[in-house]
Amino acid sequence: MIIRKNKGQSAIEYSTILIIVIGALVASQNYFKRGMQGRWKESVDQLGDQYDPRTTNGSIRHVIQTNTVTALVSVSTPSGLQTMRNDVSRSLETKTGSMAVGAY
Repeated sequence: MIIRKNKGQSAIEYSTILIIVIGALVASQNYFKRGMQGRWKESVDQLGDQYDPRTTNGSIRHVIQTNTVTALVSVSTPSGLQTMRNDVSRSLETKTGSMAVGAY
């Protein structure tokens, strides 16, 4: 009879230790999860600022350059009228600035 008590007692001890180990793993699950979330956040923060179309800052540079050459030549008529015209114009328009679009 003493042998049966020891066998039953060792089975209860093994199951108690197994329950304690499983309970410890379940209890530490939140710590593992938070640790992984912290590592993900750190990795994403190292990527830098991401583009968000609702909140952005930008710079504008707008350049228009125009060259116009006009030449008129009239033909000689029996009355002796002759017309010549030569126009050259160059223009440069530059706009610079910044814009900020924000939802905050």
